[in-house]
Amino acid sequence: MLNLGPNFRILDKGKKMFAIIKSGGKQYRVQQGDVLDVEKLPAGAGQKFDFSQVLLIADDKETLIGMPFVEKALVRAEVIEDFKDGKVIVFKKKRRKQFRRTRGHRQQLTRVRVEKIIPDVTALAAEEIVAAEKTSAGVAPTGRKETGTMPPRVEEKVQVPPKKKADRPEKLEAARAAAKPEKQERAARAKTKTPARVSEKKKTK
Repeated sequence: MLNLGPNFRILDKGKKMFAIIKSGGKQYRVQQGDVLDVEKLPAGAGQKFDFSQVLLIADDKETLIGMPFVEKALVRAEVIEDFKDGKVIVFKKKRRKQFRRTRGHRQQLTRVRVEKIIPDVTALAAEEIVAAEKTSAGVAPTGRKETGTMPPRVEEKVQVPPKKKADRPEKLEAARAAAKPEKQERAARAKTKTPARVSEKKKTK
């Protein structure tokens, strides 16, 4: 039996270049021409997108392992379409509690086609580097380019209606004078009423 060390590897001369990328918290093994479904990307159909989180690149000559990502490495892909995955049913139940809940969820995904695996970005032409930066960082989910500044906010002036003026003192005095006789009559009635007699309770031995 052979005692192989931890760094032992067998080179396959006919092996195509492949890469392991990270997208949406998941890892994918991709080759040129592969079509895969990933979590929804901020790019529209027909646009280019660059995966900068490359964990490993390998071919028949060498293997590049990132710590955690390979520096200056990219995987360029073309966005085919955005779609929703199949429905997943989530059912919850608590026994003896009369609790049941059923919910459905459809995850939003993006289908892409891998065009190139680029071990070193500096080897690309200047135009391709600029295009890579735009596609990886300057595309919004609606397909529009993001700008670093927000448009100035226009504050609309709200017209507050004027407060109603208080009644004139003359009207207030007239209302008080009209209410005085009624109060006097009530007071006179209260005085003329005889208090109810309270019978004393006989003390029991």
